[in-house]
Amino acid sequence: MGFLNRRPAPVEVNTANTTATAPAHHHENKAGILGRQHEAHAAPNGIGAPSSWNTRPTFGQWIKATGLDIVSMAVMGAIGLGVYMARPAPSRSFPVTFQDGEVVYPQFAYPLRNEIVPIWAAALMAALIPIAVFLFCQIRIRSFWDVNNATIGLLYSLITAAVLQVFVKWLIGGLRPHFLTVCKPDVSLLQIGNGYRQIMYDRSICTGDEKEINDSLESMPSGHTTAAFAGFVFLYLYLNAKLKIFSNYHPAMWKLIVLYMPILGAVLIGGALTIDEYHNWYDILAGACIGTVMAFSGYRMVYASIWDFRFNHIPLLRHSPFIYGSGPSTFDGFHSATFTRKANWGTHDAGAWGGAPGDASDSPRGTMAAAAGGVANAAHGHGHHNRIISNGRSTHGGNIGNGGEPVPNGAGRHSVERKPVSGSRYGEHMV
Repeated sequence: MGFLNRRPAPVEVNTANTTATAPAHHHENKAGILGRQHEAHAAPNGIGAPSSWNTRPTFGQWIKATGLDIVSMAVMGAIGLGVYMARPAPSRSFPVTFQDGEVVYPQFAYPLRNEIVPIWAAALMAALIPIAVFLFCQIRIRSFWDVNNATIGLLYSLITAAVLQVFVKWLIGGLRPHFLTVCKPDVSLLQIGNGYRQIMYDRSICTGDEKEINDSLESMPSGHTTAAFAGFVFLYLYLNAKLKIFSNYHPAMWKLIVLYMPILGAVLIGGALTIDEYHNWYDILAGACIGTVMAFSGYRMVYASIWDFRFNHIPLLRHSPFIYGSGPSTFDGFHSATFTRKANWGTHDAGAWGGAPGDASDSPRGTMAAAAGGVANAAHGHGHHNRIISNGRSTHGGNIGNGGEPVPNGAGRHSVERKPVSGSRYGEHMV
């Protein structure tokens, strides 16, 4: 059994915790992307339960699910590289000196210095450090889809943020703090100035290296900061989900420290650019905003939630939608996809009970909707339709009286035979 090849036994269907009405029509089970793992297992009621979604696919199945993403990333990378190498689009004007030789805007006259953190180093750290953490967490999580979704989502964030920022650099840009040093304006040509008091000029008076001039005209936004925040904010969201820091229990302080270490790293990378005079503060702020937005977007595309602690650790799958609601993990097999084991996280008894505003509180939490090989036809073939009643509600829409008998809401409703089943700390269920 491989390191990321844990195949937990499929969880049996527990109708005591389910409030969904079984469909009336039978649908043939067909193998989905994980079809090779869909063995039939008998539940106590004789109904075959689906196997866990949390199983490793074959390479061909993985390529089928991810191939379009790989092509999209390659295309976006090529576009971003082409725009990055292009000459700046706008023809900017800039001040140099008054007629008496006074420098008008000294904030663009800083010396050219070496970068404290080169752009290639910032990009590598923003990619490799989160991936290393994803792999480390698999010591306990051991889920192929978790490490797959985390890595794919990180690449969503990094590549999209990079392409967006190079387009902004190319079409808008701005002067770097060392622009005049790189430009090396020829003072003998200053009589061609224009604008108010003829103090504005364009790059035609520059005598420096053309590549350095092009780069110094594309200051906003900061590529270093964009990459750092795109990678490290994504890692921040991942750690919050796996350690359940903002959750339903009191976590240890070391988790808070670990959580904000990626944010500290991103801030240090961005802040260093003000020390080596490579960027203005507003360039860094713009890069941080772009990277953060892409990190949130990338994470939400591959995980069930960002802040809802009940679901934000669950990887989303391509072949079946996730169903939100209250109750315990049942069908998906992702109940153990957390690093922490405090407060029963990582088990079926994880504290994810109870609905919240907007929740489908009558659905079992942590299920994948019935797709190929799914659970939609679990109750087919029985002589009557099971109606599950929980917390005083019935799928027929009727209420339960004090005596335990259903009270119909209108004509045409029929009563449902019920009997109590074993209670739990979550309350008694009626079937």
